[in-house]
Amino acid sequence: MLSKFLVTNFIKDYNNISDEKVRNSYGYLGGIVGIIANILLFIVKIFVGFITNSIAVIADAVNNLSDAASSIITIIGFKLASKPADAEHPFGHGRIEYISGLIVSFMVMLVGFEFIKTSFKRIINPTNINFQLMPFLLLLVSILTKIWLSYFNKYIGKTIDSSALQASSLDALGDVFTSSCVALSLLASKWTSTPIDGYVGVLVSIFILYSGFSLTKETLDPILGEAPDPELVKKLIDGVCSYDYISGVHDIIIHNYGPGKAMASVHAEVPCDISVMKIHEIIDTAEKELSEKLNIFLVIHMDPINTNDEKVNSTKNELLKIIHNDFPIIKSIHDFRIVGDNDFKNLIFDIVIDYEHVLTPEIEEKLKKDLDNAIKTIHPHYNAIITIDRDFTSLK
Repeated sequence: MLSKFLVTNFIKDYNNISDEKVRNSYGYLGGIVGIIANILLFIVKIFVGFITNSIAVIADAVNNLSDAASSIITIIGFKLASKPADAEHPFGHGRIEYISGLIVSFMVMLVGFEFIKTSFKRIINPTNINFQLMPFLLLLVSILTKIWLSYFNKYIGKTIDSSALQASSLDALGDVFTSSCVALSLLASKWTSTPIDGYVGVLVSIFILYSGFSLTKETLDPILGEAPDPELVKKLIDGVCSYDYISGVHDIIIHNYGPGKAMASVHAEVPCDISVMKIHEIIDTAEKELSEKLNIFLVIHMDPINTNDEKVNSTKNELLKIIHNDFPIIKSIHDFRIVGDNDFKNLIFDIVIDYEHVLTPEIEEKLKKDLDNAIKTIHPHYNAIITIDRDFTSLK
C-alpha cells in the first residue's frame, strides 16, 4: 500500500513506463527512498552498536551506510544513462547503469573485507556485550523496515524491468537475514560469555562478500555480452514469422546497450519467387512494428529460399533425417540450396551448433567431412558445402 502511494504521488504519468522520463522517475524514487531508509537505519544501528558494544551491530550499521551510498550511485547511474545518443555513442549511454552497479558491488565487497578483519579481532579479544531491551527493539524495527524496502525495490524493479533495482531488492532481503542474526546474537549475549558477537560478525561479513560477488557477476554479464533473454528471443521469432511469406528465421543477434536499449538483427526466410518490392514492403513493416512492440531497434535481412521445388524439399528432408539420427550436435540448418547439373550437384547449407559444444578447427573439419560422407551414402554424386554457424541466443 505504501509503495503504491509513493509511486502515485511522486511520479507523474506513472502508468506510462515505456516513456524514458517516467522510467527514470521510478529509478530516482527507488534511489531516494533507499538513501533515506538506509541512513535512518545506519543512525539507529550505530547508536545500538555503541550502546551495546557489539561489533556485529556496528558492521550491520556500516553495511546500511554502504547501501545508502549504493542508492546514490544508482541515482547517478540512472541520470547518466538517460543522456541522449551522440556521435560517440550512437546507441545512447544506457550501459552506464551497469557500470554504476559494478561500482556498488565493489563497495559492498570492500565493506565485507574490512569487517571480517574486525570480527576476527573481536573473537581473539572478546569484550562484554551490554544487552538492553530498547536497543534490541530498535533492531527489530530495522528488520521490518528492510523487509518493506526489499518489497519496494522489487515492486519498482519489476515495474520498469530494472535489474539494478531488483538486485537492490535481493540485497535488502539479504540484510534482513544478517540483521536477524545480529539481533539473535545480541539476545544470546544475555546468557553466555562466548564471543558470539564476533562469530556472527564474521558470518555477516561473509554474507556481505557473497552479495557483492553476486552483484558483480550480475552487472558484468551484460557488459561482457551475455546471451539475450530467451523470452525476448521467442517473441522476436514468433513476431517475425507472423508476417505473410516469412517461413522461418535464423542468425539472430541481439546487442544490449542498457535496460530498454537493444539492437537485433535477424535473417528471415522468404520465397525466392515473390516480388522483391512486395517482400520488401512486408519486411519494412515488420521492422517498424516489431521495433515498437518489443522496444528494440530491429534489422531484418531477407534470405530467399526455394519452397516449391520437390527435389530440393525431399533432399532437405533426407538431410534433416540424417542429422536427427547421427548428428545430435547440430541444432538446426538453414540457407539450404542445390546448385549444379544432373551429373554432379553441390548441396550448400549452414548448420547451427550451440556453445555447449567446444569446436576446434580440427573438430569442425571432421564434422563437415562426416556429414558429407553420410550424405554420399544416399546421393554419391552430391557434394556438401557446409558453413558452421554458432547460436547467439540462449533459446533451446
